[in-house]
Amino acid sequence: MANSDGYVNYLLDGLRPMGPVQARRMFGGHGLFMHGLMFSIIVDDQLYLKVDDKTRPEFDELGLERFSYMKKDKLCHMNYYQAPESCLDDPDELIQWSAAAYHVAQRASS
Repeated sequence: MANSDGYVNYLLDGLRPMGPVQARRMFGGHGLFMHGLMFSIIVDDQLYLKVDDKTRPEFDELGLERFSYMKKDKLCHMNYYQAPESCLDDPDELIQWSAAAYHVAQRASS
C-alpha cells in the first residue's frame, strides 16, 4: 500500500478552504487530520471518509465500499468508506463530504 505524493497534495490543496488539514503517514497510507482529529484516510491513492451511524446510510445508498484490511488471517473493517468519485472532480463536493466526515470525528471525540 502506498500513496503518490501528487494525489495527497491534490487532496490537501482541495481541502484548504476547509481549514488547516494535514496529512500524516500511517499504516502504509496517510491520515488526514484537522485540529487533531482524523477524518479521512488515503490508501493506495483512494480517499476514504470517516462515517458513523448518522452518515453511513448515504454511503451505503451509493454503493460505496467500506475500508478493510487483512490482519494476520482476519479481515478487519474500519469506519471509513470510499469517497464518491464525483467529489474528486468537484471542489465544493469534496469540501462537503470531507466536512461531514470531520463532523463525524468531532462527534466521536465527545
